[in-house]
Amino acid sequence: MKPDLSSQLVLGERPEGRTLITAQWVLAWRDGGHALIHDGEIVLERNEVLYAGPRFEGDVARRIDFGTALVSPGLIDLDALSDLDTYLLVHDNQPGWAKGRIWPRSYVESGPYEMYSAEELAFQKRFGFGLLLLNGITTAAPIASLYYRQWAETVAEFEAAADAAGDLGLRVFLSPAYRSGGMILEGPGRIEPVFDEARGLQGLADAIDFIERNHGRHNGLVNGMLAPDRIETCTLPLLQRTMAAARDLDCRVRIYMAQGNLELDTMRRLHGVSAPQWLADHGLMSERLIAPHGTYASPQDLQLYAQHGVSIAHSPLVSARMGSILNSFAACRRLGINIGMATDTAPPDMLMNLLVGLIACRIGEKAADAVFSRDLFDAATLGGAKALGRSDLGRLAAGAKADIAVFRLDDVHMTPSVDPVTTLVVGGSGKVTQAVFVDGRLSMLDGKVAGIDMIAARERAQQQYDGLIAKYPDRSWQHPPVGKIFQPSYPVWKVQ
Repeated sequence: MKPDLSSQLVLGERPEGRTLITAQWVLAWRDGGHALIHDGEIVLERNEVLYAGPRFEGDVARRIDFGTALVSPGLIDLDALSDLDTYLLVHDNQPGWAKGRIWPRSYVESGPYEMYSAEELAFQKRFGFGLLLLNGITTAAPIASLYYRQWAETVAEFEAAADAAGDLGLRVFLSPAYRSGGMILEGPGRIEPVFDEARGLQGLADAIDFIERNHGRHNGLVNGMLAPDRIETCTLPLLQRTMAAARDLDCRVRIYMAQGNLELDTMRRLHGVSAPQWLADHGLMSERLIAPHGTYASPQDLQLYAQHGVSIAHSPLVSARMGSILNSFAACRRLGINIGMATDTAPPDMLMNLLVGLIACRIGEKAADAVFSRDLFDAATLGGAKALGRSDLGRLAAGAKADIAVFRLDDVHMTPSVDPVTTLVVGGSGKVTQAVFVDGRLSMLDGKVAGIDMIAARERAQQQYDGLIAKYPDRSWQHPPVGKIFQPSYPVWKVQ
């Protein structure tokens, strides 16, 4: 039975003094990897792990027993949605180019505009961060769609994002995304790139300034990361200056590449080679680079990732939903490529992503022993930490940050268990997350998130989503009404 811990823990606060946490299972760090400990113990002191092992012999201020649960390192999301997911709108409404996913020339000429207000964008960051915490995610690199933006993300919304991370208690790596180009729909299925170099360079300058002012805020919860948009929307000077800035700032760079046919075709037309080859030819590949998806990476591209230490941000659910898989998780690991996990959608259910990743790899390799649950769990913890250059994240060991997720193993929806990690990956979901600590602070407990009423926020999110959908005709090919853009799955029975 799930213990009632409301009298022992206060949401949004860091317990005073040494706090010992125990459960049926603890996933602690030992001999260079995760190790399961039955009835193990974790001791927190301020914002760090003091001890992780079988039995702590020292004095503690309090003991908290989570019962039939797994106490785990918090999950790391390298591509975490921080807006309202619009990709679901085209899941059953194809082709995407006709459904508002690419700006038509008529919309560009009439003047693209911000489809959300500054207040709405700030709210979405808080709502998105709350969803991440509900799903056991303690560290996130936020993303948002640029389709409904005037051009790119703004400094103001990321100032609000930094404040939201501090208020709710989420560790983030972020700065406003920028680009020097965009894809324009010139005719049915005919998509061409257009560029505005000055705009891209100004976006980079704004992102650098944001990182310089915000890195380290909220006791280190806010960290810088440069986020140029898709590779085909960036020019060589923009990326050269980006990588130089990353070295100066000592931060990571995330850029989308090897993720789709449109990108491959555009890169070959513009540069004659694939995106990874283009970056390598210009000396821009390094361990600072995080590359989401990689589902269209060739064997030669993957060799370049391995050679230069590039990390893949693996989003198997989103990729599989649109018909592609990483080829393959196991093959990339054999090459020595670091893989971290990412959700890239809402809800940000990382456990569901781990299951889809396992299934996709086994199908791709045609072998049940190609990959195991522990491999995906490693990617969601250790792989993400390595991608971010942080050995103090993704593990429960003395000196590591006290970023912890507690997953119920006795939830009514769960099957009986012999191994907690396999049980969670194969049969779990984010809904079995009971508690989340970030930097030693209790950020989520029993479905309640510090600093936000998620039930009221969900209603507000729906209202904003409805408002955005109403604007879709403005940026859809030939501007049909909403009812023509998004068809219901079945005919709607209208009562007279």
